[in-house]
Amino acid sequence: SNKGISFKLDVDTIKVYLTKENRIIEMPLEEYIKGVVCSEMPLNFNKEALKAQAIAARTYTLAHTKAVSSGCANGRGADLCDTVHCQVYTPKEVKIAQLGIGGENKWKLVEDVVNETGGQVLTYNNELVLGAYYFSTSSGKTENVEDVFSTALPYLRSVESLGEDIAPRYKSTETIDINRFAQVVNSSYSNANLSPANLQDHIKINNYTDGGSVKEITLGNVTITGVKFRQLFGLNSANFSLEFLNNQVAINCNGFGHGVGMSQWGANVMASKGKSCEEILKHYYTGIEIKNINEN
Repeated sequence: SNKGISFKLDVDTIKVYLTKENRIIEMPLEEYIKGVVCSEMPLNFNKEALKAQAIAARTYTLAHTKAVSSGCANGRGADLCDTVHCQVYTPKEVKIAQLGIGGENKWKLVEDVVNETGGQVLTYNNELVLGAYYFSTSSGKTENVEDVFSTALPYLRSVESLGEDIAPRYKSTETIDINRFAQVVNSSYSNANLSPANLQDHIKINNYTDGGSVKEITLGNVTITGVKFRQLFGLNSANFSLEFLNNQVAINCNGFGHGVGMSQWGANVMASKGKSCEEILKHYYTGIEIKNINEN
C-alpha cells in the first residue's frame, strides 16, 4: 500500500486552517505539533505523558494530511483545522501569553517534548496508524473503536485504564426535568412518542460495550446508540446510568470523551508511576510499533 511507512513520509510542512481568522497558514510539521501538544494536554502533566501525546498527535496529523488522506472537510483545502474537529492548535506567542508567569519555561518543555520525539509516529504492520485517537478521561476502561466510530481496527481495542478517579471529570451528573427530557428525545426522534408520565417504564438500556459504555438504549418507540444519546444531551461520555427522581432524570456519566485510543489522564497516571512514553503508547494502542518517518 502507498500508505506504508516505507514511503518515508515526506511531509515537512502542513497547511492549517485558522477558523477564527478564516485563513490557511503553512508551517513546519514539528512547529504545528508543538501548538497541538500545548493545546491538547495540560503542561503540568508528566513529561513521558506529554511525549506520548506528541507522538499520537504527530501520527494523527500525518494520517489527516492530503498526502495520506483527503484533508479536513471544514478546512477550505487545508490539511487540518485548528479546532476539536481535527486537533486544537495554538501558536507559540499566543500560548506563552496565555500561560502568563513562567510561560517561557513551560514553552521550553513543549519544545523539548516535541524535539525528543521528533519524527516518531505509531505504526501497525509497518504502516502509519490512521486512527491515533486520544481523549481526556476514561471510565476505567477504553472502548473498542467499532463501538464508537464504526469500523474495527486491531490497534484500537478496549484496555484497562486505572487510577483516573483523580481526574476532574471522572464523574459528572446532568439532571434534567422529565418534561424537558421527553421533549429533547421527541424533537430529535419524532416516532419515539416518549411520554414524561411513567418515564422510566419507557426507557431501557439494552446492552453495554466491552468498555462499559451504553451500546443501545430504547427511548419510547426508538432504539438509539449510546453515542447518539451522548450527543443528544451533550454528555461527557456514553458511559452513563440513569436515575429517575420525582420529576427529574439524573444522567450519571463516567469519564470524559469518546473513550477510544489513549486516555490522556490515564497516560499521566502511567507516567507518574515511571512508565515511558513507549510503554504508555503500547498500552493504549494494541500491537503498535513506534517508527521514525525520517528514517528508512
